[in-house]
Amino acid sequence: MRIGVPSELKPDEYRVAITPAGVRELCERGHSVLVQAGAGEGSAIADDQYRAQGATVLADAATVFDAAELVLKVKEPQPAEVAMLSERHTLFTFLHLAAQPELARDLQESGATCIAYETVEDVHGRLPLLAPMSEVAGKIATQAGAFMLEKPLGGRGILLGGVPGVAAATVLVIGGGVVGMNAAFIAIGMEADVFVFDRSIDRLRELEVAFGGRASTVYSSALAIEEMLPIADLVIGAVLVHGARAPHVVTREQLRLMRTHAVLVDVSIDQGGCFETSRPTTHSHPTFEVDEITHYCVTNMPGAVPITSTYALTNATLPYVIELADRGVAEALEQNAGLGLGLNVRAGEITHPGVAEALAAPSLSTSR
Repeated sequence: MRIGVPSELKPDEYRVAITPAGVRELCERGHSVLVQAGAGEGSAIADDQYRAQGATVLADAATVFDAAELVLKVKEPQPAEVAMLSERHTLFTFLHLAAQPELARDLQESGATCIAYETVEDVHGRLPLLAPMSEVAGKIATQAGAFMLEKPLGGRGILLGGVPGVAAATVLVIGGGVVGMNAAFIAIGMEADVFVFDRSIDRLRELEVAFGGRASTVYSSALAIEEMLPIADLVIGAVLVHGARAPHVVTREQLRLMRTHAVLVDVSIDQGGCFETSRPTTHSHPTFEVDEITHYCVTNMPGAVPITSTYALTNATLPYVIELADRGVAEALEQNAGLGLGLNVRAGEITHPGVAEALAAPSLSTSR
């Protein structure tokens, strides 16, 4: 199979969809890997490193798309890339279509088969391709929040961990999944006063053990969150519903309960955001204020640490890429039910039920 890897076009995105190790694995199996010149520079991977493992380096994205059957990316395709997709292409990348109806329509019109990293599941119902980026995003969320709390950045002017004789900051983490757990671990390490909210009692039990009593766990309800907002310095939104838009857990009205210049970090922004007042931002312009509350809503947080993120992501995606290439797309989707759940668009139709519901589109059968 001919596998194409273009450079990422999203602003402030420095990751790349394959490493030299991945190129070697694919080439040794008889596949052709076509990498756009300079695609790995943001992750400190030179073109010659790809060539040394068997890749062909091509001058531009158009040449890569023209030659490729399977296109590997990190983030959702930008308009110029969508224009290069056709019925003969399979796209494998993060899509987050529930929050992007225009992109969903454009991908339907392209006729391409589109598989989303974020809805691929393993045999336990977990999200193996989203997990590594969730780990990175969770850790960045706390780091970014701590930074934004500094007065020169518009924050309250409080140190997350405090000092002897001065109380630490209060951190609320809403959502106890992979993002929330990692955000909480960093906040605990920075010696903040941490509260983690989740709706699963079993998950709260697991977190109690994982945190070793160093954070408080709270059953998540609208009232429980509302009662804690007045003492919160940093609130991290880490809510995920597979394939669907994130629910709002903090409303515009509730912002008035919070301390002036407290910080909200919305890690759910790719799925529409879990704070009513959230809107997408970039690393170049990461924050905005609503009612004197700082909002950090960067849509590609892991892109800030591309060396870590590129290797973590491709370690997870490579087995699935190999399966798609070795078996062929149709057979791989048929034989691997978890990979099949990654299918979001095929032959002009939205195929994932959660995405279809979010887009108010008819859902097709999930049987494959």
